[in-house]
Amino acid sequence: MIGKLRTYLEFVKIEHTLFALPFAYTGALVAGGFDLRLAILIFTAFTGLRTFAMALNRIIDREIDALNPRTAKRHLPSGKMSLREAYLVALVGFAVYEISAFLINMTALIFSPIPAIVACVYPYLKRFTCLSHYFLGLNLAFAPLGGWIAVRDSIDFSFEMFAFSIAVIFWVAGFDIIYALQDIEFDRKFGLHSVGAHFGERFAKMLSRTNHVVFIVLLIPALREIFPLLLIAFLLFLEHYIVKDDYNEQRIQMSFFYINAIISATVLTSFIAVFIQKL
Repeated sequence: MIGKLRTYLEFVKIEHTLFALPFAYTGALVAGGFDLRLAILIFTAFTGLRTFAMALNRIIDREIDALNPRTAKRHLPSGKMSLREAYLVALVGFAVYEISAFLINMTALIFSPIPAIVACVYPYLKRFTCLSHYFLGLNLAFAPLGGWIAVRDSIDFSFEMFAFSIAVIFWVAGFDIIYALQDIEFDRKFGLHSVGAHFGERFAKMLSRTNHVVFIVLLIPALREIFPLLLIAFLLFLEHYIVKDDYNEQRIQMSFFYINAIISATVLTSFIAVFIQKL
């Protein structure tokens, strides 16, 4: 039983929730703060939606993953997990998400289908457009908006909240463009769309850096603290430096997961400090 649970958690890469969940809590802080009950519900809603989205992504991409040497050992192509089990994981994740939205408030429940629909559409986009990088960013941009809705029971977002959510799109697109460089030749061979496959490695790296500059600029209206902005800028510089000349899997893992986890934790910590100052 424990072995199966571990397999399911590995299937949806539950550890990647660590660099995404803080943005939901950041949105809730900007909206005015939250109690323990709401903190738990934000956690279950976000984790449920992300589980649903990742499971669906793996299901839709299973045939492509089987052809790619880098991804052929994933759970579905390798047979470590059945397609039926994958659908079950997706269904459980979706149920947890919707139940959590219901328990949060009516606005959360009414708008809950939107992120779920975006999560369903995203896996198909790489077959048609390299804008899929930004659509992935849109998936995560719903996190702070969801945090706001959880607290305010309203979609009357402040300018700071809206700017922050747009910033998240550029942050995610920036590192996803780099992540996709691992498969640049595979994408070209099988007609899949990424910035690197379309415009080359050099342009992809330049666009990724530009996206992260935009991310920093859009953080300013919401954060307005120079030290955390400089720290986040340094971490982004480090993220790009790690993959400057080599984007093998080990370097990508360090840049994509570890540095981004620190960035998201830094963002949340910075907003907590701002929130405390306002009390």
